[in-house]
Amino acid sequence: MTSMSSSARPLLNRRLAEFGTTIFAEMSALAVRTGAINLGQGFPDTDGPEEVREAAVRALRDGRGNQYPPGPGVPELRAAVAGHQQRRYGLSYDPDTEVLVTAGATEAIAAALLALLEPGDEVVALEPYYDSYAACIAMAGGTRVPVTLRPHEGTFRLDLDELRDAVTDRTRLLLLNTPHNPTGTVLTRDELAAIAELAVERDLLVVTDEVYEHLVFGTAEHIPLASFPGMRERTVTIGSAGKTFSFTGWKVGWITSTAPLVTAVRSAKQFLTYVASGPFQYAVAEALALPESYFAAYRQGMEAKRDLLAAGLAEAGFGVYRPAGTYFVTTDIRPLGERDGFAFCRSLPERAGVVAVPNAVFYDHREEGAPFVRFAFCKRLPVLEEAVGRLKTLSA
Repeated sequence: MTSMSSSARPLLNRRLAEFGTTIFAEMSALAVRTGAINLGQGFPDTDGPEEVREAAVRALRDGRGNQYPPGPGVPELRAAVAGHQQRRYGLSYDPDTEVLVTAGATEAIAAALLALLEPGDEVVALEPYYDSYAACIAMAGGTRVPVTLRPHEGTFRLDLDELRDAVTDRTRLLLLNTPHNPTGTVLTRDELAAIAELAVERDLLVVTDEVYEHLVFGTAEHIPLASFPGMRERTVTIGSAGKTFSFTGWKVGWITSTAPLVTAVRSAKQFLTYVASGPFQYAVAEALALPESYFAAYRQGMEAKRDLLAAGLAEAGFGVYRPAGTYFVTTDIRPLGERDGFAFCRSLPERAGVVAVPNAVFYDHREEGAPFVRFAFCKRLPVLEEAVGRLKTLSA
């Protein structure tokens, strides 16, 4: 067997060369190795509603979804997604032509970008952003143009002038996420209206990741961008069951859009997974029909966890940005005398027995995110209480 010469080209293609193992894998492995409480990766430590889990078991036993489901998704789930959008937001979608089921939101993002971008197209995205956004833009041959959300009066805010200035003649698409991971920002009606006007004026497509739509707190309100004038025909909206029903391993997501846009995204999606999560699709169809009391209780329970963790982090000496949505809290480590989020997160398991994630991984401008660290609060209350107790040793 011949060995590779030192001049051989790298094995990983250059579009992905900047992306190593995700920070979530690294920090979760660190949690296992040290026995620390993992508040890094955003997955719940309890399953969702028992009736939804039983619906999946029933589908398995009844032979529904054990073979390849239809390419667009099972009709029951597509109808349930369309019904959810109509009931909640007054948005009408044809379940046969305007809904596509995906292997979680991550595949929906990948399929949308692979379908809608040509090499050289610019994509404007709000920074910090979920790490798959950058990788999927790269795989599609696009160029990412970050617009940075910056701290302002206890939250992270979008500068609309900066957003407008980022759009050029090469801009094809805006990639938005609200409620926003990792900052917890929920874009306001006025901000969304301004984004909509910009998209219409510059004839831009928009992909909007709304997987945390049911996790908005206090007076914050989730308003789909597709509901604004001129936006339904240019917006691909992404939803997911994982964050709303606490079954992240099922990998059931979806997009809603116009028939031409759904057809385009499906053309890419069919060569990624083709189909996935057969029996779980039937269960998620039932989950989306749960009464409003489920969604209200889920939101209230998560808000209580937010308050517990945010208060504990503040008491431990962190600067805390109280999230209006999602299940993450972004903190500033500078009040603790720290400046490097990577070094801080890698030492935190040994120092305090807790794992967090450095926000800098979500930035192109790493220096902008350097002092910020993200904690997840989608855990059981006793786990959060124990984590808070451990973190208080940092300021002791």
